[in-house]
Amino acid sequence: MRKQYLTPTAARMKAIRDKRYAMKKDRKNKKAENQKEGQRSDSDIHHKSDGSTERVSIRSNRGNFGNGTKNEG
Repeated sequence: MRKQYLTPTAARMKAIRDKRYAMKKDRKNKKAENQKEGQRSDSDIHHKSDGSTERVSIRSNRGNFGNGTKNEG
C-alpha cells in the first residue's frame, strides 16, 4: 500500500471529506449492523449490493476479491 504524501492543507481537507463520507446514513447503518453481528479481528463483514452480508477474509474484502481497488466504484 502506498503512503499518501499530502500537504498539511490537503491532509486537513481529506480528513474532512473522509469524515463526511463516513458519517453518511448508509455508512452509519452498516456500522450499526456490523456491531450487531459482532466484528471479529480475523474477518470482515462484506455488504453486498442486495443488502445482505457475509463474513469474508480481510484480504479478500479489502482487495475487492482479486479485482483490486484502483477502479472500484
